[in-house]
Amino acid sequence: MKNMVSLFIGFFALTLCAMTSFATTELARVNNTVISIEDFNKKFKENLRFFQFKAPTKQGVLDDLIKRELGIQEARHQGLDKDPEVVDRMNTVLYHALLDKKLSKEFETIKITDDEAKDFYTKNPEIRSSHIFVALRPDATPDETKKAQEKIQKIYNDYIKELLREDLSDSKKTSSKMGFAEIAQRFSEGVAAPMGGDIDYQTRDRLDPLYYETAVKLKIPGKISGIIRSQFGFHIIKLTAVKSWEDVDKAQVKRLLFDERRTQVFEHYMDTLRKQAKVTVQADLLKP
Repeated sequence: MKNMVSLFIGFFALTLCAMTSFATTELARVNNTVISIEDFNKKFKENLRFFQFKAPTKQGVLDDLIKRELGIQEARHQGLDKDPEVVDRMNTVLYHALLDKKLSKEFETIKITDDEAKDFYTKNPEIRSSHIFVALRPDATPDETKKAQEKIQKIYNDYIKELLREDLSDSKKTSSKMGFAEIAQRFSEGVAAPMGGDIDYQTRDRLDPLYYETAVKLKIPGKISGIIRSQFGFHIIKLTAVKSWEDVDKAQVKRLLFDERRTQVFEHYMDTLRKQAKVTVQADLLKP
């Protein structure tokens, strides 16, 4: 009986070795690292699928794999796998790999109907606007902030208030009064100033959130906002047009809604991970 057990164990070991040999056949060896024929064939097929100008050869792909392995081994030999910057980059790759593995299939299930797109667009239209702008960096000093605020306030007090009071538009202004576009040309900063502050049609994703929300709330083209501060500086906004559903690029609207749904899926997943972890934040350190 003992001999039978020994024979069985020996036979099992030989079978396992044979299976392992069949599963991974050594094509090349770089020091102690094996490049199997299976891994090579997989990489070669990928190269055949994605080449653009010159078809890959088997010898060329194998040389590339050997060079890659030599480079990886040398990088480890030099301790680059422990370098903080490299570790951070590797962790970024891991982070994106996790998201791809866990969320890509869920992203693929997101479907946007025409009715959903239209309802979304009603709340998030494509708008055209002009603005009078005074730039201010996010890290501006109190003195710089004060000067910028005083400048935009003076423009508002000296020109915009009168414009609002007399309900003058660019088409109705008298010869002695400036319309919004002329005020922007004279006093605004930024690339839009020569165009009377006009920044053309923009979708929600291409504008500062506060700027967009303020412009949309004006509702009626021709209306002018008060002073707001965005991440870029101070603005006085004039809504000049709202594109109708019939004229809008519906594929672009669906893309915006898709991005919003995808963000919701992502945030839900990250909230789940956060609830499973212990996260502490010293919020006082964020204060300026």
